[in-house]
Amino acid sequence: MSTTCTRCDGSGFLNLEQIDDPLVHEGGREAIQRWISENPTGNDVQACDCCADDSGVWYGIPGEHYNSEDPRGMNGPYAYNGGLCECD
Repeated sequence: MSTTCTRCDGSGFLNLEQIDDPLVHEGGREAIQRWISENPTGNDVQACDCCADDSGVWYGIPGEHYNSEDPRGMNGPYAYNGGLCECD
């Protein structure tokens, strides 16, 4: 059973309140990523560092942890942190 990331409240992104365009929010992850690339300054919106690595590669499903795509333990993406996601 997966758990919801507490850092990003399940969205996969941090500081989403800084995007004031509702169409971006409705467009999902791709629209948010496009907005981030088109607005590189003047905001702190970013992929959640608990859901993705430094290069922006997602750990399984953004906003979720410990599902089949990012299992708990030393073989999962959180091995560097004792097998636990950052928000655990």
